[in-house]
Amino acid sequence: MSSLIGQSIESLCNEHGLDRELVIEAMREAVRAAARRQFRDEAGENVQVDWNVEEGIIEISVPKTVVEEVEDPKSEISLEEAVEATGDDEIEIGDALLIPLAQEEMGRIAAQTAKQILVQKVREAVRKKVYEEYIDRKGELVNGTVKRFERGDMVIDLGNNLEAVVPRNEQSRGEMWNPGERIRVVIIDVLDEQQKGQQIRCSRASAELLKRLFEMEVPEIYDETVVIKSAVREPGDRAKIAVASNEKDVDPVGACVGMKGSRVQAIIKELRGEKIDIIEWSDEPSMFAANALSPARVSQVRITDIENRVMEVIVGEDQLSLAIGKKGQNVRLATRLVGWDIKIVSEELLKREITLQMGKMMASGEAVPITALEGVTANQAELLAARGIEDIEALAAAAVDDISDILDVSLDEAESIRAAANVIVEAKNAEAEGNEPTEEEAAEAAADSSAEETVTEETPAGEPAEDVSVEEPAVEEQAVEEPHADGTSVEADTQPEGSEAEEA
Repeated sequence: MSSLIGQSIESLCNEHGLDRELVIEAMREAVRAAARRQFRDEAGENVQVDWNVEEGIIEISVPKTVVEEVEDPKSEISLEEAVEATGDDEIEIGDALLIPLAQEEMGRIAAQTAKQILVQKVREAVRKKVYEEYIDRKGELVNGTVKRFERGDMVIDLGNNLEAVVPRNEQSRGEMWNPGERIRVVIIDVLDEQQKGQQIRCSRASAELLKRLFEMEVPEIYDETVVIKSAVREPGDRAKIAVASNEKDVDPVGACVGMKGSRVQAIIKELRGEKIDIIEWSDEPSMFAANALSPARVSQVRITDIENRVMEVIVGEDQLSLAIGKKGQNVRLATRLVGWDIKIVSEELLKREITLQMGKMMASGEAVPITALEGVTANQAELLAARGIEDIEALAAAAVDDISDILDVSLDEAESIRAAANVIVEAKNAEAEGNEPTEEEAAEAAADSSAEETVTEETPAGEPAEDVSVEEPAVEEQAVEEPHADGTSVEADTQPEGSEAEEA
């Protein structure tokens, strides 16, 4: 009997990693509760349970006082009974004795009660130990094995009879796991010992997982040469991470990408193909926002409301779809990464609005200088004024060849300047007639101007026209496939070598 109890204690200690004294105390509490029920008539609540370390057994007894006349049999004993129970003739009135109780009298129900209480005490001790061990490990990356699925939640075996759970809302929608597969997760919460179920809550969708993976793959991040400033994810689809360097000689983006993209590719593989944009962090919000919208190239950033953290980002027409992203994903991630409300504005739309405003100013009699036109400098305005072209209307009526000769620019540039002046004059005329041009009409005017540019390019005196039409797709291809100075997208890492040469 004694050896069996000792073996049971050792087994519990080894299986759950519990302290031996803790298990012994739990066993004493369990046996005490069962003995109180069994010996209620003989001892009441005064049952005492001790662990005999030398013999490895549990001793059950009841403390009683030796008296001449017994009034309370549960706490008192006569002298004759005390001598008979202990075999000691030297016992006197007033002595306090521990009268042993026969364990054989404890029946099956009492034993079952003791077992249930013991199991409960051990479970509470285990949960308390787990809580104390893991409460300070939030955000830590742990390895485990997929064990089973319960109502959409994934249960993971962390070893040492310890389970963790990945709730459905913390799983990446692009991942499929099978029981027995190895998995890496990040701890996001640890429940206290009072709550039921798995105590350790883990995640595959948290941005902390992305940070821990970069720390593991990039030595510069581990030794704090490169610092992760922020990271955001749309699990299974795309992620952005902002990094900065503590040393001027270390490129934070290049360190995270690795040789031929080896480091970031290892993380992409772990995240089952999730695209990652690596952004260079800046303490200037406008520059950080421009970098965060990678792979799109930003023309200008304007902060419109500092208190409410609102800014407008102006991009070219060919970069508009890249800046917004699929279903607004790129600008949504950039907004979360930067912490500002980012509004994407088309550069062409902004130009049309400015053109309409200048037309209204001219219609109201206000002077609009030629330098308000895009591409016209103050020196060029002086050259035009010297030849009698002092306002936008005169510039719109001038010949392309004359503008080219006066400003010493190409015919294409001269035509572009005159087309911009024509659009403003048309806006002024429409305003004067009380019929404000719509955006479609302004767009038509811009298209007509573009058509005139094409005709001008083909009327040359033997000079080949500039390759304007080919340049635009090349820029767009670069935005998608090549890493930028401000940020690196996943597509850049997966682009095979030599593709640029083939496109050229």
